[in-house]
Amino acid sequence: MLKVAFATSNRTTVDQHFGASLGFAIHAIDGERTRLVEVAEFPEESMDGNEDKLAQKISALAGCAAVYCLAVGGSAVRQLLAAGIQPFRLDDERSIDSLLDELRRAAHDGGVAWIDRIVRRAADADRFERMAEEGWQE
Repeated sequence: MLKVAFATSNRTTVDQHFGASLGFAIHAIDGERTRLVEVAEFPEESMDGNEDKLAQKISALAGCAAVYCLAVGGSAVRQLLAAGIQPFRLDDERSIDSLLDELRRAAHDGGVAWIDRIVRRAADADRFERMAEEGWQE
């Protein structure tokens, strides 16, 4: 399962700047379906350059592969990438459902490099877990 977060004020549209986001709708995605797994909400923030607010938001995205937002500052990009979360900046507000549909199709059909890497890593992890359960014999 691929987890992706969307910066949103209403849980239906990506309409927020990452650092000042009122919330994130976090969805799990595979090739067949998507589902809302968590909503993280925050108090209203000013766009004041206060770096302290970023840590709490990045922490709320633990386990997510990506976050979609309308804008994201350079410091936030660096911190997100260091946490293993790929930020995506959209030019305009977009429906979360339309983005989920694109991501679901990409997880099913392949061809999107960052999604393919995550799917491949998950498959490798499953394979190693199965091998460990079978035990080692010489």
